[in-house]
Amino acid sequence: MSFPSVTVGASQAGPEVSGWVSRPAGDGPFPAIILAHSCAGTGRHTDTWAKLLVSWGYLVLAPDSFNPRGTKAVCTTPNVVTPNMRVADIAGALDYLATRPDVMKGKVGIIGHSHGGSTVIRSAQKSFDLASRGLAVGVAYYPGCNPQFDGGIDIPVLLLAGDKDDWTLADRCRKLVSSLAHGDLVEAVYYPEAYHSFDVKAADRTVPSAPGKRHHLAYDTVAAPDAEARTRAFLTKYLR
Repeated sequence: MSFPSVTVGASQAGPEVSGWVSRPAGDGPFPAIILAHSCAGTGRHTDTWAKLLVSWGYLVLAPDSFNPRGTKAVCTTPNVVTPNMRVADIAGALDYLATRPDVMKGKVGIIGHSHGGSTVIRSAQKSFDLASRGLAVGVAYYPGCNPQFDGGIDIPVLLLAGDKDDWTLADRCRKLVSSLAHGDLVEAVYYPEAYHSFDVKAADRTVPSAPGKRHHLAYDTVAAPDAEARTRAFLTKYLR
């Protein structure tokens, strides 16, 4: 399936967005989750999370923000597609979900990881007013926080970060949260021993982000299940 990207605020519409929907059995309507992929694009991690969310009773829309813009991944070229650009895709996703009779009106959340987590933070900004399109809640896994530009969060956000993350630094998120006008909207959890991608069940590895820069990625047996439980509870609180 596909839907238009939509200009909102300072985020200009991109090309038509492709994506796929997974949903529980039955007629619904269901609360829905927009699943924002990482800098690696859609793949096994997206599929794993979609299946988990469907098992919790959510309809899941996983938009692909990269292929329509002519790239498969942006881990080493982060400015090719930015979280700010992806907000237009999220606006389009919300408009698309609003047309579906199997989606509960006003009961839509967004979950994102890394680049997708940054997209969650950006989508939560008051300047984009995605709440008026039905966005009720966000969950950001190890996002890149930008205290200079992301201070206008106006929907509830669960922020999950690793203190040993050397790619998207937890201290930048701490600085952001401490500067928020409505800090009560953000529940931030920092895992002392967790690295980037702490919920991805894969062998420890290092990956590049730019020439001369490499980052450690590792699954964390403490952080991953705790974050999953917190995510489920947070979504239940606001979407059920």
